[in-house]
Amino acid sequence: MKRLYRNAQIASEDSPQLQTADVLVEGGRIIGVAAGIGGVENAEVIDCTGRILLPGLFDTHVHAREPGQEDKENIASCSEAAINGGVTGFVMMPNTTPAIDSAGVVRSVLESARRTRIGPGIHTAGAITKGRKGEELAGIAGMKAAGCVMLTDDGYAVDNPQVLRRAMEYARDYDLPLSSHCELKALTGKGCMHEGSISYALGLPGIPNISEEICISRDIRLAEYTGVHLNIQHVTTVEGMRTIRRAKDRGIRVTCEVTPHHLMFNHEHIGDYDTHYKMNPPLRTPEDNAALLQGLRDGWFDVIATDHAPHTPFEKNQDFASAPFGITGLETALVSLYDRFISKGLLGWQLIVRHYSAGPRRLMKLAPVPIQEGGTAEFIVFNPARTTTFSRDFMKSKSLNTPFLDKTLQGMVERVIYRGEELLAR
Repeated sequence: MKRLYRNAQIASEDSPQLQTADVLVEGGRIIGVAAGIGGVENAEVIDCTGRILLPGLFDTHVHAREPGQEDKENIASCSEAAINGGVTGFVMMPNTTPAIDSAGVVRSVLESARRTRIGPGIHTAGAITKGRKGEELAGIAGMKAAGCVMLTDDGYAVDNPQVLRRAMEYARDYDLPLSSHCELKALTGKGCMHEGSISYALGLPGIPNISEEICISRDIRLAEYTGVHLNIQHVTTVEGMRTIRRAKDRGIRVTCEVTPHHLMFNHEHIGDYDTHYKMNPPLRTPEDNAALLQGLRDGWFDVIATDHAPHTPFEKNQDFASAPFGITGLETALVSLYDRFISKGLLGWQLIVRHYSAGPRRLMKLAPVPIQEGGTAEFIVFNPARTTTFSRDFMKSKSLNTPFLDKTLQGMVERVIYRGEELLAR
């Protein structure tokens, strides 16, 4: 069946300007992109006046919780949450129970992924060390052969630099990016939020900037020595960002990600011990918010990634110090980025496509999905005139641990097209 998306505004990584055109889809491919496409018979016509068409989003940092933590999320529910937010591909993190640290577990989670509606778009990372304990290297060769696309012990740093060095050498030889969760446990201690005036006022143990920043410097130095492609996860501080920029300027193979929540929120939002704002690394200061946003605009960051981390209400309803770190993000990312930044002219659609669609795919050595004639029909229709209320009925994730719960934001993911099939239309 043919579908004609009429009078759309098309976003691209190649231009800050939106292209006004019709998009004709048939059999999973885009067969025409032009203004005023006519003479099309037996096509469903969808009026996209006032809508933005952009390539399907891709998230390199998602906790699907399968195997072993299915009370929080599973791959099926995670994929539906992704679709709900316009994400048509993502990479699963290996901090599951058991950890994704062997070829057998890699094959198992990928088999589960293939049964979802965006199965080919779901990939998995493998753990750097067995059980993510930081002691003995995981079966890297076997995981690569089974389909693993990245290595990480996300949730933990690899404390032993010799173990990390050897892992980087294996990752280099097997052409796998190694993603690093940067913190020094000795400095983090029992911290549960950013160390500063708010943690002192609330009487909570803090996590200092230097816990993240020193680890970033160490890992970059090891990456320079080994030649691995190092990806720094969820950067939160000005100095961490500057350290990465200096490394890039020296030609070191390092990329980095920023999360929507570290752009939007800071330690002042914690207020009356609200666990929806508890995450690791923690929310920093308003000054860090502003610097990270400017860094994203200036191209210092390579990807936007949500660090989607579902937790049950029972877990998040504990006291602040005891509650787990993490918030969900797949369903809220694009709408919140529009509401807070794009609608105010602080970010543009070109940047979103570059950093939350094309760039993340390239990081994983996957082909981008631009909206062009002959390309794969994998795109979303975004309506800036409508609003989205993130109610319990709207959310598809099993978990609701987001600051946006029951909040209404400007913008809506109206349609999601994956390989020509409309997975979402509202």
